[in-house]
Amino acid sequence: MTQGYPTGTNTGPDRTPAFGVPRQRTARTLPEPPAADEAGSTEAAAPKRPGRDRYLDLLRTIALVRVVVYHLFGWAWLTVLFPSMGVMFALAGSLMARSLKRPPLGVIRDRVRRLLPPLWLFGAAALTLMFVGGWNPLDDPDHGGTLGVVELLNYVVPLGAPPFPWDIGSKSGLLENTWAVQAAGVLWYLRAYLWFVLASPLLLWAFRRAPWVTLFAPLALTAVVGTGVVSIPGETGNAVSDFAVYGSCWVLGFAHQEGVLARIPRYAAVSGSALVMAFGLWWASGHLGPDGWDLNDIPLAQAAWSFGFVVILLQYSPSWHELPPRLARWDWLITLSNNRAVTIYLWHNLLIMATVPIIDLAYRLPFMENGSATDFLDSTYMLWMFLLVWPLIGVMILATGWIEDIAAKRKPRLWPDGRRANKARRAKH
Repeated sequence: MTQGYPTGTNTGPDRTPAFGVPRQRTARTLPEPPAADEAGSTEAAAPKRPGRDRYLDLLRTIALVRVVVYHLFGWAWLTVLFPSMGVMFALAGSLMARSLKRPPLGVIRDRVRRLLPPLWLFGAAALTLMFVGGWNPLDDPDHGGTLGVVELLNYVVPLGAPPFPWDIGSKSGLLENTWAVQAAGVLWYLRAYLWFVLASPLLLWAFRRAPWVTLFAPLALTAVVGTGVVSIPGETGNAVSDFAVYGSCWVLGFAHQEGVLARIPRYAAVSGSALVMAFGLWWASGHLGPDGWDLNDIPLAQAAWSFGFVVILLQYSPSWHELPPRLARWDWLITLSNNRAVTIYLWHNLLIMATVPIIDLAYRLPFMENGSATDFLDSTYMLWMFLLVWPLIGVMILATGWIEDIAAKRKPRLWPDGRRANKARRAKH
């Protein structure tokens, strides 16, 4: 499954090549990926009872952290260790199923409203940098001239793939010359999310009438469009492939919310999932991509592994209303990341790249004339990128995260980590 990236870049679903590091791929993650409900909603997915399900909040936070780490280091094994995008689509599907107890058009309007303002802010910043860098979509052969201008509308409503230059600036510039690919590549996730939101009323209707057919149909579609049996060219093919690969995970969110998974004996669910996951690894072993076991390069393996992984996570879901004591210290981080998931996902790749010119300033320090100091910085460069990107994400949350509150029709908040609300609750008791 590819997003049409140039040869030599990683194009799997949750990656974008990070700046100056081993080849990675556009976050077809993050983001990759990928929000509190994966598209800007800060409501919690509660499969059985009203209120936030802190277990699902924890999974969302882990998924976001994994996306950032993957896009920085490009470790292929992370796609096997924790399939973030499948998990995030499942959580979003569960929340969507719960919300569809209300009129569908209102739910869709609410989801789209929560998604678009953060995208508009990001798109405005990214396009400004592209235009200042000299990019003209009319002169871009990769985007068909006038068609490229029309495609700019995908920065407004992400029904398709937004255009961006494959090469802009120079390798010796402040940002590496593939920065636009890395920054805008994460938007595949918003397109997939929007497609799922629009299709959810029909999918939920079908699931309630033929649950098993609806659940496994995306896997069957992946076996057709994700293996080359049927090839759909261009971005339409990429969008259909994304929809197929993660469609079963989205419908698993329905099954979790509707209580279908809870009615399946745990031994049967886990055993069946293990078989599906084993098939995914077997298929991957015979179809390794340029980065080996990176499942983002192997659609059918990604779909099967993510499906089984999500079934097990949701089958064992403890449905916490509060985090257990051993995790309570991380409550603020989990709350913050869920309230600002869209912001984190949209900006994280650009912020990873921003760490490079900042760290490079260290080479100008007087003591860096010592060769050993330079060697030390060279050998620990990736570590410094990892340490620096998190405070940069924090700055971006402060600077732009409030747009998620406005999109949700709430009072803007700078740092919604829940501590103030927790103190108020404790004071009442």
